[in-house]
Amino acid sequence: MLFAAYAATLGIDARAGSEYAGTEPHFLIAAAAIADGDGLGLTEAYTEREWTAWQREPLVSDGEVIGGRLVEPHGLGFPLLIAPAFALGGPNLVEAFLGAIAALAFVLAAALARRVVPDPWATGAALLAGLSPPALASATAVTPAMTAGALLAGAALCALAVRERPLMRTAFGGGAMLALLPWLDPWLLVPAAPVAVLLARWTARRGRTVVALGTVEVQLASLVFYVSLNDRLYGGFTPLAVADEPVTGASSLRDYLDRVPRLVSVWVERDAGLLRWAPLLALVFLGAWLLWRSRRERLGRLLPEQRDAEHAAFLALAVCAGQVAAAAFALPSLVGLGAALVPALPCMVAPVAWGLRHAPRIGWPLGALSVLGSVALVAGGEWGDSDAPWWPLAGVWPVEGSAWADVVAVGAAVVGGALLATETLRRRRELRH
Repeated sequence: MLFAAYAATLGIDARAGSEYAGTEPHFLIAAAAIADGDGLGLTEAYTEREWTAWQREPLVSDGEVIGGRLVEPHGLGFPLLIAPAFALGGPNLVEAFLGAIAALAFVLAAALARRVVPDPWATGAALLAGLSPPALASATAVTPAMTAGALLAGAALCALAVRERPLMRTAFGGGAMLALLPWLDPWLLVPAAPVAVLLARWTARRGRTVVALGTVEVQLASLVFYVSLNDRLYGGFTPLAVADEPVTGASSLRDYLDRVPRLVSVWVERDAGLLRWAPLLALVFLGAWLLWRSRRERLGRLLPEQRDAEHAAFLALAVCAGQVAAAAFALPSLVGLGAALVPALPCMVAPVAWGLRHAPRIGWPLGALSVLGSVALVAGGEWGDSDAPWWPLAGVWPVEGSAWADVVAVGAAVVGGALLATETLRRRRELRH
């Protein structure tokens, strides 16, 4: 069902007059160079104007010449993944191929959510999240975001599986998926970290220490090869070595401290905020609160199935927290349609499903509003060129860097602190009585 929905969006413009925007043309030209057998350099692809196959305006390289080869800071892993599809059917087949991966990501998301709550909540949350504007726009976008989401969700499932039964194939499968992530984007190491740690820990605690060490070695071997190859091709540890300095857009501790409000902006910013486009995902916070309450009341000690649900929800939320941190502090700027958090979108389905089960009267309308926003964007024929799904109130959402954005960030921190303090005081009163 999701693949059919994603295939229906093929041909929608990313911006006025062009199907591709941002880094998409650069990934396509790298895939074209690989498909044509030009090796790892892009000089010939630019000289022969390969970009004319998918856009009219000239494409200017954002890379450098290293060792006689023109290379760009977007890496090698993702172009290698899409190069076979490009060779067989050009950009359109690449989009269809990525749409299939995105559909698979939400199938894995539903399986992950079923470890927290049963159906129909798990599958319903996966469908609603998969049909939300961020998922719909990213599914066929020529970026590694949804591929990363599939790998993160798959690795999380492997980690939870070895906690129950530490099979070698499951452990090494999870390690292999984690090992592929830096090849798509080096910042993916941040959300992958909690999965890597828990995969090794749970495998070792089940008496398979050698297997646990093997999963770590698979990831380290991939990382060492990644760094060695990048040093040869790009002159640094990552492809970002040829990007404009500073890579993150911040050059001092104060610059990073100024980005603290981004922890809220990635959710509520007018163009880039995830909740602005997919209000259903507000249930992530309800899921996090339900996890905190369950652990506070120690329900897992009484009910083994509740303990399993807590572990699954914690792992999913840890991936989300890692991606939020990477988006807030590592990206030079936030991008539209909540794209900065899309790699964690499949893992968000688990806490969303938990929240949907406990608050269906709020969750289902939020899901319907998210899908309605997708319908409006598709009807408009251009991603992001709409005030959906908050037509009358689109101007209320804060713009990054504005005074209103700072007020919203401070307000969110105050409300969160007040709720935490209230729950703590209530818990102390209960313990006294």
